Amino acid sequence: MSTDPAGSRQRGVTLIELIVFIVIVGIAIGGVLSILTQAVRTSADPMVQKQALAIAEALLEEIELQPFTFCDPDDANASTATGTGGCATTVETAAQHTADGESRYSAANPFDNVIDYGGFAMSAGILDITGTALSGLGSYTATVAVANDASLGAIANSEVLRITVTVTGPGNTSVVLDGYRTRFAPRT
Repeated sequence: MSTDPAGSRQRGVTLIELIVFIVIVGIAIGGVLSILTQAVRTSADPMVQKQALAIAEALLEEIELQPFTFCDPDDANASTATGTGGCATTVETAAQHTADGESRYSAANPFDNVIDYGGFAMSAGILDITGTALSGLGSYTATVAVANDASLGAIANSEVLRITVTVTGPGNTSVVLDGYRTRFAPRT
């Protein structure tokens, strides 16, 4: 019989070591899962942000492509007027489009000047230019502000418009884009 204590020991893990190991691994897995949960919860936000940005860019481009003339574009002298005195009948003003019934969605009397979009809003979803609701965009809203701006310095305040498009989406995601449009009189 051997009296060697080293030879009679059993190798293994005690119950306390096993419990400590399980607690440490449990905490680590809990941390990893909470990070993954947070990542999954916010993974839709980039899509909402990109969608709001696409809406804002499209609306800003639509507005910037409109004429910015002294006269209403329907005026006979719109293409030749070098000031408001050169208009045959209608000087373009910020309040004029509401007075003559212009609308973004009207085929007969559409917005036809940058100024017409001042105060425009889509509060019940995003609509295309014909007034048709775009599917999947019902929870987005858009507003437009158009104002004279003197920040370009060398150009007179009345000759520069600052266009601000604000789009708000789900989760209070908001995108604000600014654009500038300058007026230039035809060379006579």
